[in-house]
Amino acid sequence: MTDARLPDAYLTPGTSSFSDFLASVSPDLLPSRRVLPPGDAAALAPHGTTIVAATFPGGVVIAGDRRATMGNVIAQRDIEKVFPADEYSAVGIAGTAGLAVEMVRLFQTELEHYEKIEGTTLSMDGKANRLSALIRNNLGMAMQGLAVVPLFAGYDPSQEIGRIFSYDVTGGRYEETAFHSVGSGSVFARGALKKLYRDDLDQGGTVTAVVQALYDAADDDSATGGPDLFRRIFPIVSVITAEGHTRLSQDEVATVADAVVASRMQRPDGPSAPLT
Repeated sequence: MTDARLPDAYLTPGTSSFSDFLASVSPDLLPSRRVLPPGDAAALAPHGTTIVAATFPGGVVIAGDRRATMGNVIAQRDIEKVFPADEYSAVGIAGTAGLAVEMVRLFQTELEHYEKIEGTTLSMDGKANRLSALIRNNLGMAMQGLAVVPLFAGYDPSQEIGRIFSYDVTGGRYEETAFHSVGSGSVFARGALKKLYRDDLDQGGTVTAVVQALYDAADDDSATGGPDLFRRIFPIVSVITAEGHTRLSQDEVATVADAVVASRMQRPDGPSAPLT
């Protein structure tokens, strides 16, 4: 018996990939299939910047600043760039903000669709590969200046560790060790983490380290927003462990950010690297 309210494609067993299903049924809904208007679309699209992630024993922290820019203009001061992908993973977006948010929503649906069709969740490597395919599908947009380069992090229950994956605009996937950063301020954030990161940092210490890294990125990169003490706008920070994904409240992040800012009043260039 068929349901006249739904096309046959919706009732026919098929792929566990929602993006593949969408490409066959309504390809115009995919972000990568959009037709760009004449002119420099990249200059008119808000861009999100710096995302930082770092592992600690038993989990991973991923965080992002709140600024979006259009050229030399601040387009938004409180944009959100870190999103849960599922219970045990999260995505931080850098690049064209509108396309990146759509890609994250598609990725969230992709993981949920797979779980419903297959009756099990994707492995951490499987999730990273699915995100790689979505980025690869956006290559045409990327070549026109509308690139999306996310940072993917999560807890791997099979290995009982936090893991981090970075990507290039072609969908190339790279697993990172210990910490990583993407976006315009990434070189400064990674430089900060090189002196701050230790393998024995606990969750709280890792959160402080990534907030320190974002502060350093904002200090040297105009497209990265630092803690806004007057508007009380602070980074988005997510922690992922065996208990799942937890987004820290703005009050919790504010406590860390206030301490970081206060310490910079005494030592503007930040804490020194440990000697042992």
